[in-house]
Amino acid sequence: MARLSTARTRSRIFSSEGQPNGRHLEQLPGYAPDLNPDEGIWNYPKRVELGNVCCANLEQLHHALIQAKERLRHKKEIIKSCSRQCGYLA
Repeated sequence: MARLSTARTRSRIFSSEGQPNGRHLEQLPGYAPDLNPDEGIWNYPKRVELGNVCCANLEQLHHALIQAKERLRHKKEIIKSCSRQCGYLA
């Protein structure tokens, strides 16, 4: 089985002009937090939901993380704003 991740394959994918279905592939840097909505989604609980939480042990931390995740799950506008900030949603 041939490896897909060879340099020749990558250069052929990124240099092809007419992508089907209007898709456009773009090479991104290895670490680009400003282009990654996950960074904002993790930043919100860290700064807002868990900003003043002090846990005595890992079990309490685990419980606090699950509660924060459940609260964030219902805040659809926060999740959409993380994607919009990266330019993915209109």
